[in-house]
Amino acid sequence: MMRLLTRRALIALVAGLVLAPAAFAQAYQPPRTPDGKPDLQGMWTNSSITTLERTNPSLPLVLNDEQRASLEGQRQQQEVSANSPTNPEVGAPTPGGAIGGYNAFWLDRGMRVGVINGEARSSWITDPPNGKMPVSEQGKARIAEIMKTRNEDGPEGMNPADRCLIGSRGSGGPPMLNNIYNNTYQIVQTADHVMIDVEMMHDARIIRLGQTHKPEPVKQWLGDSIGHWDGDTLVIVTRNWIRWHGDYEPIFLSEQATVTERFTRTGPDELTYAFEVDDPGFYTQTWKGEMLFTTSPGDVFEFACHEGNHALEGILRGARYLERTK
Repeated sequence: MMRLLTRRALIALVAGLVLAPAAFAQAYQPPRTPDGKPDLQGMWTNSSITTLERTNPSLPLVLNDEQRASLEGQRQQQEVSANSPTNPEVGAPTPGGAIGGYNAFWLDRGMRVGVINGEARSSWITDPPNGKMPVSEQGKARIAEIMKTRNEDGPEGMNPADRCLIGSRGSGGPPMLNNIYNNTYQIVQTADHVMIDVEMMHDARIIRLGQTHKPEPVKQWLGDSIGHWDGDTLVIVTRNWIRWHGDYEPIFLSEQATVTERFTRTGPDELTYAFEVDDPGFYTQTWKGEMLFTTSPGDVFEFACHEGNHALEGILRGARYLERTK
């Protein structure tokens, strides 16, 4: 009897050791809100040197240690160079040329490559495999027409970010992209709504849960977003952008566009963000991407760009001066 018990105990011990890795590999269990949903609330940042598209076509989507170290080393050198003292012997910039910025203090480009599921990524775009937006010939022609309207004749000729109407470089989304600064987001959720406050400009995305889209003629900045829970993942579907927003780079969106986003807590300090863009008006296929948000130690501060947009005034004033001197 003792020998039998010993054998059973040994089998149980071995089985436990075999099953232990599987148990430890189970998905992260996020904190919950009072209604039992994953708690996504808090301050998050998507600051990273990884960008939407792959800038170096020779790199794979998943970087090895050497490639990752090289990119992060280059970024560190850029930071040092940008913050080095100005040489007083250089003199004034060339008239009409770029004067640059003071230094990199106010920027927030990030210093690290984005890591998703343990993989260092060279681009947020995962499909197509080349890491590029699959713009169609029709889309290229449409973009060329849009860019022809960019001029300094009046406010309407400036893009929405120059007018401080929406966040620059796609930071307000969707999809929500990392910017050169102001990469902080605050998420607040209730049982029937989720709010995403975007630090860049003043965007506040209001996502209605368990509801249907507004009538198609109703257009909004940032589009009309509705959401639902798929297990522990928040799924947000957005469509119906105001035309000025849809015609704004880097991600152009037509009246046919639908953007689907998925937010999943994958660790105590990380939020995995997946998105796909379905838009036959600009692209040859539905394209997809993944991004990592990490917890941010700071708050979201007001970015009162529209209220004090002296840059646009200066641009238009300069354009009028050039007209008078021709």
